[in-house]
Amino acid sequence: MNITKKEQKIIQRALTEWESHGDLSSEKRQQLSDSLNIATFDWKRLSRYSFWAASICIVVSMGSLFADSFLMEYLGRFINYLNNFVLYVIDNVFVIRILFPTLIALGCYGWGFYRQRSQEQWHYSTEAILFFGVVFTALAISQLGVALDNGSGHIAPLFLIGCIIYGLIGFVARSGMIWLFFLLSLGNWFGLETGYMSDGGTYWLGMGYPIRFVLFGSVLLFLCFVTQSLLQQRHLLTISKIMGLLYLFVALWILSIFGNYSLNEWHRLHQTALLPWVILFFLASLLCIYISLKTDDGMLRGFGLTFLGINIYTRFFEYFWDNMHKVIFFLILGISLAIIGRYAEKIWHTQSKNCE
Repeated sequence: MNITKKEQKIIQRALTEWESHGDLSSEKRQQLSDSLNIATFDWKRLSRYSFWAASICIVVSMGSLFADSFLMEYLGRFINYLNNFVLYVIDNVFVIRILFPTLIALGCYGWGFYRQRSQEQWHYSTEAILFFGVVFTALAISQLGVALDNGSGHIAPLFLIGCIIYGLIGFVARSGMIWLFFLLSLGNWFGLETGYMSDGGTYWLGMGYPIRFVLFGSVLLFLCFVTQSLLQQRHLLTISKIMGLLYLFVALWILSIFGNYSLNEWHRLHQTALLPWVILFFLASLLCIYISLKTDDGMLRGFGLTFLGINIYTRFFEYFWDNMHKVIFFLILGISLAIIGRYAEKIWHTQSKNCE
């Protein structure tokens, strides 16, 4: 078995523990230890990061291509030489902009799903191919929006089309990367659709954007709970929970600063008017920590503690920046951060000793 040095320490510690309790003989422990092959370099991680970097580079490249009218003109001429029917395309450049990425996206999806069935060992490269299909799908949808633009500014349906495609591809392919793209697009669609329904105003059904996304994040987390077993089978539960928590807590943080008020109203507010939102932010963080302790969920605990700290430091800046001498302000800030750093250092050293 090929493992990293970190994994080797954990496995050796487990084998030693089992031997000391009599669950494993010395000969068997030695046999299992000898079967471990420590990799000198983490090629798996390099593969994952390389494909991520390649995906980003190709996204930037394609964005530059479709923004360059000169290149698009020559691309249209090239397609004209290959296909007689593209004579119409030369008179309508948007057809090129839609047709070209659509064909590439379909090719990427076909190739990616074929590799998934026949070459399961090439996980990261297959996921990158499918992600390129998603990128070209997004390009095609954006160009479709430009071609159909009637000046209404209602682009949310285009995002919804993208969400359906990304969600299906991510779910079928069990791809966390594509599923993340789906969840991000879903949030964009929700914001754009509610913004259009409010005629571009601040409020929709009396709710500003932060409250809307508190509800959006809460619904997403509820759906994660209801469909937990299904998402777990597709390896999509963790990323879904992370995005739900991010939508929820970032929106609560913004609410604790601005409340459900417009900027004109916010400038005239006293800090006490925001206190209900601050308390709600605290309670959400504490609830997250409580659930994590009951379920032993490290991710929930991390979110709860992180945003509890963000809440405390945000209030510190709000209440004391103008009312406290800067020497005392930064002294308290520095001491508190040093205490947190020292506590984190102790945990780090304890975990390191346990792995030895």
